[in-house]
Amino acid sequence: QVRLVESGGGFVQAGGSLRLSCATSRSTFSINAIGWYRQAPGKQRRELVAAINSGGSTTYTDSVKGRFTISRDNAKNTVYLQMNSLKPEDTAVYYCNKVPVPGPDYYWGQGTQVTVSS
Repeated sequence: QVRLVESGGGFVQAGGSLRLSCATSRSTFSINAIGWYRQAPGKQRRELVAAINSGGSTTYTDSVKGRFTISRDNAKNTVYLQMNSLKPEDTAVYYCNKVPVPGPDYYWGQGTQVTVSS
């Protein structure tokens, strides 16, 4: 059974920080690369912004490099996204999921809203 529970979003001013958490099932966490995706207001597509594989290797989209850090806690089956120096364009609903997502109809959690004011 898939379990993806995002939390930690909120409202911050530009330049602020937030830490997102993604609680997953052990079966999902131990085998797969996990990523943080975001869906900006008015956009249909979710953008992959950061990913971490089972070995701890990380990748980031260019727009968040140097500001966001993805990490994982193996004991808690949890993936984190530390977001610093937030910008208004980071405003989105943030989701975690497998990388790659297995298909267009694959399960997504409820997401967590991040709003950055200018």
